[in-house]
Amino acid sequence: MKKIIFVFAMMIANYAIEAQVKTPAPSPKSTVTQVVGLTDVEIVYSRPSSKGRDVFNNLVPYGKLWRTGANANSTVSFSEDVIIDGKKLAKGKYAIFTTPRADTWEVVFYSDTDNWGTPETWDETKVALKTNVKPENLNRNVESFTIGINNIDNNYAHLELSWEKTLVAIKFEVPTQKAAMASIDKALAGPTAGDYFSSAQYYFQSNGDMTKAMTYINKALDMNKDKPFWYNRLKSLIQAKQGDKTGAIETAKLSLASAEIAKNQDYVKMNKDSIAEWSKK
Repeated sequence: MKKIIFVFAMMIANYAIEAQVKTPAPSPKSTVTQVVGLTDVEIVYSRPSSKGRDVFNNLVPYGKLWRTGANANSTVSFSEDVIIDGKKLAKGKYAIFTTPRADTWEVVFYSDTDNWGTPETWDETKVALKTNVKPENLNRNVESFTIGINNIDNNYAHLELSWEKTLVAIKFEVPTQKAAMASIDKALAGPTAGDYFSSAQYYFQSNGDMTKAMTYINKALDMNKDKPFWYNRLKSLIQAKQGDKTGAIETAKLSLASAEIAKNQDYVKMNKDSIAEWSKK
């Protein structure tokens, strides 16, 4: 019996040792983040190395769709809409696929990013944008496949693919002026109803100045013509905390009516429970 237990213990110990073994990935994963103007760009990809092999028109055949990297899809994410080759690419995350040739590369931004390598079945409806780019010859050798963002300006940058002695630079334009003007206009227009609601909520939840909380929730309600049920719910709670149970009940009834129309049962129950509690003498 002791022998059996000993053997079993050794098996567990060997398994634990094996489970801890780590080795370098042949094509290590890399993440690149960059702000271009006011647009956040993130690239996630794996980096194969040439290791003495001829890359283009050999390891990566000309005229065939390439995963543009190794392992899972190489992806790029834009926080704002961008312009590539005069065409809009909506903000979001895309897989990058390419078809390399000696004189031109076709670059595809594909909306399905969950493939391992190229898609098993190509779906043209998932092609968000295509563009053709002329490759450039480098006077140096790039051992490991590299995707980067260079030539950064407030209004544009280049998404660069480089490997061996080839560079492909895809220019993308970002809406910096539009985003900056929108930010300026918003700031100069003053606080929104949501800003006042959040401020009132903070004062209430932190047991702060209830007079200020009431001022802010009233401004939020004045600015929002729809009078959301969660706005009135907060106001009723503030009124109750101030000792105005009569006002709290009336406001809770307004919140209840709106919640019933919206079929939000959570707020319906909360308002009914509060009205019952505040109605007690």
